[in-house]
Amino acid sequence: MKVLHSMIFMFSFAALLVGNNNPSQMTKKYEEATFGAGCFWCVEAIFQDLKGVLSVESGYAGGKLENPSYEAVSTGLSGHVEVIRIKFDPAVITFADLVRVLFVVHDPTTLNRQGNDVGTQYRSVIFYENEEQHQTAIRIKEEFETKKIYDKPIVTAIEPLNGNYYPAEQYHQNYYNEHPDQPYCRAVIAPKVQKFRSHYLHLLKKQ
Repeated sequence: MKVLHSMIFMFSFAALLVGNNNPSQMTKKYEEATFGAGCFWCVEAIFQDLKGVLSVESGYAGGKLENPSYEAVSTGLSGHVEVIRIKFDPAVITFADLVRVLFVVHDPTTLNRQGNDVGTQYRSVIFYENEEQHQTAIRIKEEFETKKIYDKPIVTAIEPLNGNYYPAEQYHQNYYNEHPDQPYCRAVIAPKVQKFRSHYLHLLKKQ
């Protein structure tokens, strides 16, 4: 994954977050965003750290079954994707900012896989909830393509959510924080989280 190629680009939108912290602009209007970017444990841990993010829930979206189980989704036959659903305050962080972060914390150029996680349930996808999110996702994707942040074409799909979202089982929620010593967390998630924190400290909540 060529995340390093996008570091300079990420700094270019840091000012957007700084400028959105004016208390006079704060509202109680919260929005939600739903992204697929490989294993939901990995991306959940990163988005939880961002300023303006109120909560992150792991779940399943885009499939044919109602209330699917992890086992059903893991077969790759249900049509669902492992996703995170982010509740955020747009007065602090915008949907566009979240999409930009999404494009640097996973590899959007690999079809139906992230690292060793292979299958349609790990595909890269933005599920939009309204036309504004739809157009924003298209614009940011084109932004990354125009700037040639990645050497290969971006394959991230942009699809309507249409209410087709189901929370994952409770044991999947807040997984990295609850199980930091689990082998997968130490080997795969921890390096990604630490890399993001070290390069994008300005985007993080105060610890």
